[in-house]
Amino acid sequence: MQLSLELFVEAPETSIDFYQRVLGFEVQGSASAAYTMLKNGDAVIAINSRSVLSTAHPLRIDTGQRTGLGVEIVLKVADVEGAYRTAKKSGWPASDLALQPWGLRDFRLVDPDGYYVRVTSRHPS
Repeated sequence: MQLSLELFVEAPETSIDFYQRVLGFEVQGSASAAYTMLKNGDAVIAINSRSVLSTAHPLRIDTGQRTGLGVEIVLKVADVEGAYRTAKKSGWPASDLALQPWGLRDFRLVDPDGYYVRVTSRHPS
């Protein structure tokens, strides 16, 4: 089994830029406002415009409503220090890199649409 996420966002260009510049994802195929697939290692995130959803679709929200409540996107990386340097260099607000009680190091940030992202080491420090 593999997991890929499809995020429905207000401004696809802004989200694509965030996942590329802040988290090191690369566009797969061609980018479009309706659907763009991004990949980093085995992680796949598709960015979709919220406007493509029908008004009756269960994922449809109104502009200004909070997106991503109850969801934490966890990205496990081999080099959490490198990922942290990339995120900080981008200028995007991120938490400090911290050692957690369960032995992994991580940092956290919120994407342009309010999706909560934790970037974590794969193995205890």
